[in-house]
Amino acid sequence: MLHVQDGQCGLCAHFGEHHNGEQHVVQIRTKQEAPEELTEDCLHPRHAPLNLRVTAVSGCDGYVPARADA
Repeated sequence: MLHVQDGQCGLCAHFGEHHNGEQHVVQIRTKQEAPEELTEDCLHPRHAPLNLRVTAVSGCDGYVPARADA
């Protein structure tokens, strides 16, 4: 398991945006831990055309904190 910190993709609103509310995304945001092999789409408007797949501990300057209920 990887520890996910503020500013990293796993806690960003754009991480797995199509999967908001699904158990694996909720678990990452509440426990701040993610499996090492997990990747998700980055749907940040600036990055979406690139079809990026990121890990929960990836990061960029476009970080937007996820809502607590998402």
